[in-house]
Amino acid sequence: MKKVQVKKGDQVMVISGKDKGKKGKVLVVMPKQGKIIVEGINIATKHTKPRKQGDTGGILKQETPMYASKVMYLCSKCGKPARVGKRVLENGDKVRFCKKCNEEID
Repeated sequence: MKKVQVKKGDQVMVISGKDKGKKGKVLVVMPKQGKIIVEGINIATKHTKPRKQGDTGGILKQETPMYASKVMYLCSKCGKPARVGKRVLENGDKVRFCKKCNEEID
């Protein structure tokens, strides 16, 4: 099982590949494959045929999965891409924190 440091709804920044420097929101996390789908990033064109009478075929643009290691969490407090750490509070709750500004994420 691969570790994915981001969750659904997190803001991330792409750090390598054709979309380097772009920012987006995580839509889907697939931890078994170690991949994520980010809104507006890694767009591919898909050619579709009409399946039923009345449907229209055409060319669709959709987001495709990318490796989670190609993105970094974008901290909402300091506004910079940062690594994510985990800590256990006194009451036993586990929380994520930004390693740059040391602020809690969750």
